[in-house]
Amino acid sequence: MFELAPDLADWYAAGTPFALATVTAVRGSAPRDPGTALAVHPDGTVLGNVSGGCVEAAVYELARRCLDTGVAVTQTFGYADSDAFAVGLTCGGELDVLVRRVDPGDAAIGAVLGDPGPVALATVTDGPPHLLGRTVAVRPGPTSAANGAARDVAGTTGSGGLDAAIATDARDLLATGRDAVRRYGPDGGCDSDEVSVLVRCRVEPPRLLVFGAVDIAAELCRLGRFLGYRTTVCDARATFCAPHRFPDADEVVVDWPHRYLAGTGTDTRTVICVLTHDAKFDVPLLVEALRRPVGYVGALGSRRTHAHRLRRLREAGVPRAALARLRAPIGLDLGARGAAETALSIAAEIVAVRTGHGARPLSALRGPIHEPPVPQRIA
Repeated sequence: MFELAPDLADWYAAGTPFALATVTAVRGSAPRDPGTALAVHPDGTVLGNVSGGCVEAAVYELARRCLDTGVAVTQTFGYADSDAFAVGLTCGGELDVLVRRVDPGDAAIGAVLGDPGPVALATVTDGPPHLLGRTVAVRPGPTSAANGAARDVAGTTGSGGLDAAIATDARDLLATGRDAVRRYGPDGGCDSDEVSVLVRCRVEPPRLLVFGAVDIAAELCRLGRFLGYRTTVCDARATFCAPHRFPDADEVVVDWPHRYLAGTGTDTRTVICVLTHDAKFDVPLLVEALRRPVGYVGALGSRRTHAHRLRRLREAGVPRAALARLRAPIGLDLGARGAAETALSIAAEIVAVRTGHGARPLSALRGPIHEPPVPQRIA
């Protein structure tokens, strides 16, 4: 739902009820991930999609009925070779969809739409009928003091125990930026699992730190913004590190790269791309970068340049395990030429590392296209 928030905020502010359809589970080669949403306005306007077109018409009809009845419903969509006219996914996978009506004054949805900050949206997707579709919004905050917790939780399932259990788990997920399904008893206990809750987290965007004010950096910032990163370009050379050269960067910093990195925050989602191609910048910067548990570190240069760089890094005391995390020469082998294609090869490698996939041609593989990834372990 987060991707629809700007438009849904207008509907909510106008006091208009709307139907919200959410993918709650996928199996096999389903085209969209859990949390993908479609919304339907009473006048028939549609926002978003849940399958890329395969079952949109059927979900739309469910949403129209839900607007009339106010009763939340779930539906599974798959594919059956025996019935060519059945509504389902032509890709052969299955997905579960929850459809609920959002009424004016819905506290959880209002909390999500009214503030763009970090929040976890927890929705009951399976369980007793009176709980189905109940939604709770949880913001980062205290995990104990009752008065603080009350301020950080909006909406309710109708069960204080279940609300408290959801809030605790949601805050843990917010700390890591992960989505998950959690299961509880009807009162939040761990003695049964008949209630399923989909928790989706909206967190600050991951950072893409690009060091080196070169033409590839400008193209990489453009792709990084498209992929949802907050982008920074940093270079010690003020002549080249000018904001007008990097219109897609969120910030342009003139500073020595290693000094800037030493003073800035990173996490396991952070991407560091070293494009300076100069040992006096590269080596101290990579010494700093490789001691951090970031998601990706890559460096531009030929194999000969990289061999010299590795020798200098070993001399600087960088451990073998840390050096193994360095992606250099940076990027995938796409036969790239020029700044735009080189940036594309780097962005493709960033995605492959993040998802844990091998970046091989789909035509050369067997099995489901959307097989669950094996994320890279960060040392």
